[in-house]
Amino acid sequence: MNFANHRSIRSYEKTPVPEELLEKILQAASRASSSGNMQCYSVIVTSDPGIKRELYAPHFQQSMVLEAPLFLTFCADFHRMRHWLALNEAPENFDNFMSFMIATIDAVLASQNAALAAEAEGLGICYLGTTLASCGEIARILRCPQHVVPVVGFSLGYPAETPPQRDRLPLRGIVHRERYEEYQESAIREIYGEKEKAGWERYMAIPELRKMIEESGVENLAQVYTTVKYTKESHIAYSEQVLGCLRAQGFMASV
Repeated sequence: MNFANHRSIRSYEKTPVPEELLEKILQAASRASSSGNMQCYSVIVTSDPGIKRELYAPHFQQSMVLEAPLFLTFCADFHRMRHWLALNEAPENFDNFMSFMIATIDAVLASQNAALAAEAEGLGICYLGTTLASCGEIARILRCPQHVVPVVGFSLGYPAETPPQRDRLPLRGIVHRERYEEYQESAIREIYGEKEKAGWERYMAIPELRKMIEESGVENLAQVYTTVKYTKESHIAYSEQVLGCLRAQGFMASV
């Protein structure tokens, strides 16, 4: 498989994913690296149309949630392990923020293993950042118990489109040798030069996004990111929602 061929798929065929193929993908997820080999994550596979309709709103009404035959939600999960600890009269730790971060990293690693395995089999995926942004509501819909928090998810199915690949920063922009090297202004402009052009052209080619951009009065891609797409106010609000979910799910015991 050529890992450089990844693209996000938002339109899917109605063909269901065979159970044996799904099992193969989930097995790949289970072989991901894991902190302490604890595998402190869970995967919730959703195919029921009714449940997908419930997930549609907290996923910001993105069509992939309904259109793809499957939606996979990867959760930071210390519920299962804490239960095992209790059965063996061991201290029930892992109810703090550090534990949440460890479980989140495990979940993300497992999700990427699954994504790569799916793409190797000709399936398409699209990661949805709304999984974390709406983790509290998604946890409610999926009936996640204490110490389980949805952190990342993606739609899964056979692609009904072949969209162009998105631009990526050049390696010289993201790779440092030996130590972190601070960027000079000239390097920043060079690193982001191609992205500024390609990203701006892509947004302006989509009518609804073009209208939003023109109404906001922004003049470049950097302003699109922080004035239209990811405002400071929205990220503060999402931060509060995520922290609220962590408290509700028992991951803030010592904070």
